This record gives sequence, structure tokens and C-alpha cells, in this order.
Amino acid sequence: MPLDEDVVAAIYRDHGTALKRFVLSCTSDAHQADDVVQETILKVWQHAPQITGSLRSYLFRTARNVIIDNYRKSQRRPSESGEQDLPDHPATERVDELLNRVLMEEALLRLSREHRQVLVALHYQRFTVSEAALQLNIPAGTVKSRAFYAVKALRTILDEMEVER
Repeated sequence: MPLDEDVVAAIYRDHGTALKRFVLSCTSDAHQADDVVQETILKVWQHAPQITGSLRSYLFRTARNVIIDNYRKSQRRPSESGEQDLPDHPATERVDELLNRVLMEEALLRLSREHRQVLVALHYQRFTVSEAALQLNIPAGTVKSRAFYAVKALRTILDEMEVER
């Protein structure tokens, strides 16, 4: 299949910066991060007709897999001289944690402002319902109602993004 440069350029333009930021949070080597981003975008481009959910979610999951594959390959390869001084490659758990954080941030941004504010207050800032009501200047009953509908909407968004829970 010939490379459609316009499609690849559009993927880079729309998602390249966020993808590279994610990869750099997993590895401190900028050259390796560029390689991972390039490989990820080419893999996603090859599978583009089969992608049914969020393209960004698919990109991040693909990048995660590329990072893990590279880590596993490096573990099978015999060490080269001086390689002992290099920092270890990321652990799979750390990459998964970062991926979950990125996907959750994207999902939260898709919520309405009111729903996002309530969820952030209750789950990230760890406010009680009363504290959130004071902070957001709304009644406690409204906080509870918005929290219920926000979680429901968030589940729908995560399902659309094909995020495994």
C-alpha cells in the first residue's frame, strides 16, 4: 500500500505533539521518542480503515505497545560496552499508568465544564460533597446530581474511546 503523505502529515499535525509528550514521559531519550512516534504513526496509518474508536486513544495504545516491544527487545539483546551506565528502560506499569492518565485527561476534556468541575473537585481534589458545593458555589444536591451524570457521561466517553476499565 503506497504511503498517503497527506494522511500521515495530518496525523502528525493533529496528534504528534501530544504523542511525543507522552512518549518522552516514558523515555528520556529524544531520538528514541522520535522513533517511537514515527513507528506509531506509521502503524496506525496502516490500520486506519479498521479503527472504529478515538484515533488519539488508538495512537497512545499503539505507542505504549511500541515502547514495551522496544523494552523487551533491549532486554533480549546482549549488553554493549558502556551500556551499564544508561538508565533502565521504563517498566510496563509506568507506561500503563501514564497512558491511563493521558486518556483520562482527554476523556475529562470531553465532558461539559460543569461535570468536569464536579468530578475534579470530588475525585482529584478529594473534596467532600459539602466542600465541593462551597468551592463551586452550588447546592450540595446539585453536586451529587452532577457527579452522578458526569460519571455516567465519562463511562460513555471511555467506551467510545475503547478504553479498558
